[in-house]
Amino acid sequence: MKRITKSVFLVLFFVSNSYASSKDYIFPFFSDYSFSNYGTTGLLSNPNARFQEEGTIAFAWNRMQPYLRGSIIAYPFSWMEASYQYTDLNNRLYSSSFSFSGNQSLKDKGFDLKIKLLDETYKAPAVAIGFRDIAGTGLFSSEYIVGSKNFQNIDFTIGLGWGTLSKGNYKNPLGDINSSFYKRTYEEGGGQLSTGSYFSGEMGVFGGLEIFFPKLRGLRLKVEYDGVDYNKEAYPPINQDSELNFGFTYPVSDSLQIRLGLVRGNTLNLSFALKGKFGRKEPFLKKIDKPKPVKNASIIKGINSRRDDRFLYTTVANRLNDRKIFFQTGSKDGDKLEVTYSQTKYLSPIRAAGRAARVLDELSPDSIKTFKLNNVNAGMGIYSISIDREKFKRNKTIHYSDISEENLSAYSFAATDYKFVPKPELPTIINQVSPILRSQIGGPDGFFFGDLRLSLDTEVIFSRNLTLTSNLSYGLANNYDNLDLPSNSILPRVRTDIVDYMKMGDGFTIDHLQANYFSNPYKDLYYKFSVGYFEQMFGGFGGEILYRPFSKNYAFGAELWNAKQRSYKQNLKFKKYDIETGFINLYYYLPSQDIQFHIKGGRFLAKDSGLYFDFSKFFKNGTRIGAYFSRTDISYEEFGEGSFDKGFYFFIPIEAFFSDYRKDYTGFGLRPITRDGGAFINHQYGLWTVTNNASYYNLLMHRSDLYD
Repeated sequence: MKRITKSVFLVLFFVSNSYASSKDYIFPFFSDYSFSNYGTTGLLSNPNARFQEEGTIAFAWNRMQPYLRGSIIAYPFSWMEASYQYTDLNNRLYSSSFSFSGNQSLKDKGFDLKIKLLDETYKAPAVAIGFRDIAGTGLFSSEYIVGSKNFQNIDFTIGLGWGTLSKGNYKNPLGDINSSFYKRTYEEGGGQLSTGSYFSGEMGVFGGLEIFFPKLRGLRLKVEYDGVDYNKEAYPPINQDSELNFGFTYPVSDSLQIRLGLVRGNTLNLSFALKGKFGRKEPFLKKIDKPKPVKNASIIKGINSRRDDRFLYTTVANRLNDRKIFFQTGSKDGDKLEVTYSQTKYLSPIRAAGRAARVLDELSPDSIKTFKLNNVNAGMGIYSISIDREKFKRNKTIHYSDISEENLSAYSFAATDYKFVPKPELPTIINQVSPILRSQIGGPDGFFFGDLRLSLDTEVIFSRNLTLTSNLSYGLANNYDNLDLPSNSILPRVRTDIVDYMKMGDGFTIDHLQANYFSNPYKDLYYKFSVGYFEQMFGGFGGEILYRPFSKNYAFGAELWNAKQRSYKQNLKFKKYDIETGFINLYYYLPSQDIQFHIKGGRFLAKDSGLYFDFSKFFKNGTRIGAYFSRTDISYEEFGEGSFDKGFYFFIPIEAFFSDYRKDYTGFGLRPITRDGGAFINHQYGLWTVTNNASYYNLLMHRSDLYD
């Protein structure tokens, strides 16, 4: 029966020559492939060679006893799928010691990776290579090579698998190249990359198909020959009555998919997935926040033509401020009007400049031929844009943006250089109250511990360069009573005392209270000095300097901090531990792929020294997907579980969920295990972030937003 089933899949996959020409109105959501039981794009338990749209971020939940699995999946590129899995294995205990973990079931964390090797063509399938549990405990460790080919409304998949995907236990052909491939030596635990075991041991074959039903709103049937060897994957082994799995997937919307199926011939399979296509300019809602014309603009323009320049500056300043583009300085020199502004509304710097240029065009006398728009942030010059008025008016109807290297330049701000400098109303206080949820997921004490808090964010602006920011919070409810796991670190406990900070800081806390002084003495050069309580665990004083050439794709700088550990209650007191920590920072941006690399080298909080690597992918709407790891001079044994520091994150612009423009971000970051090695100060308002738009490349990414 096994051979017959596999032969059918092979014939269907390689022999059919049907032409794939499905239409969206017949097969809705046809190109939106769904997620597998293992949290990545696939069939049920088998992977396929399909990928989601570049910039997609998804959450998938799956119930397939004895597994409950939650997955976070990201697609930084159209050819890469990266996911983090958190699995509850309810047929095994967390540990054999009841005093340590009680009756809690085993929890497993792991990373998966899939890379596209070949795109699908008329005659050839799409081909991908993938890794399950690439840096986890090894419970689900497997590798595979898989191909998928679409024929009409049927998508066929067939693949070869190793590790737990080796159902059938065929002799590994790679052993003919090197005999070491015959034996798989991966051992459970550690969190290291076990590269010596990849594609080793016995090999298996898996396959399946996905049938899209016409005019049924995207309903599809999945049928597969299960490639998972449950004797290798699970202990105790899982009973399997059938090697055929099947299930129905239904896309409720563009963002939500649900599935019901039967696996192993004896287990009901339930799953759902939520996804957002954050690589798109407007992922969810179209913007209705259109440019607002100035009322009575022709009358005001006429008056500005007859009155002195001060009246022009005043009318421009008032209308810009109404649009949350805050006027700082102005100068009129011949046929050029120069305006400096800051803004807190638009994530896209070019959109802000375009809105400002509209106001200037509506109010300025006809004698003005050029607008020069300068942006400042924290009192520092960020960029300057020169706009030819006639071109701006002419191209407005066709939305053609002529933003280029010719009209973009670096900018250093000095208020004394301008003819009109209104006195700012300082100090200014900005407050925001919101609920927050702090959480601790995983551990022998329990799966989830949380703390619901009420947070007050405050910013006090004393001058253009001097600010005080704070975050104060008060605990409303938590379930910390059973959270008792102590730190077992042999390093200075700069992060692993997190349980003490959470439990003893359950009331009123000062999450951060930091004074910052910023300066931009020369074009491309920035520095910051900060003092206060930087984060939950450390305070002190220090600063950083950054050289960021405007027209280059690199930057470098340095930072130095005198830090002291805060008390567990997160009040004004400190503990005894202190340290001088500092780094050299190097940034490199790859414009062709919108990828940024950041390397930080120096001394970390636990007195270890080494390098921190961060790489991230940017999208035009502001979404950022990234991952990081650090390697320092401590051994794997000293570091503890996890072997080395690593994790991933993504930041999503808030405006993606609203119909108006907003500048804030929401984000999520995950570090699989909290250890003390590779830790550094999390100070607020780092120079790289504050000067984000002080780059020709970052501005050019948003050039099409000029008329939005």
